[in-house]
Amino acid sequence: MNTMVKHTFRTERCKGCGLCVSACSKHLLAISKETINKSGHYVAYMTNQEACTGCCNCALMCPDCVIRIEKE
Repeated sequence: MNTMVKHTFRTERCKGCGLCVSACSKHLLAISKETINKSGHYVAYMTNQEACTGCCNCALMCPDCVIRIEKE
């Protein structure tokens, strides 16, 4: 049985620092080249939700608590 993992990004808090991107061992996160938040930062996003194992390294690495991970 596969565990479903749901990601929530509070993009208004994201500074686009890329720490979450480097923390993902599966290389599933990226910094958008198109989406900018109200502070003028390009934001992080999940490229392939189904491939995520839910390790939470990205959420733990984020200094601004942008990423929330829920396992269903």
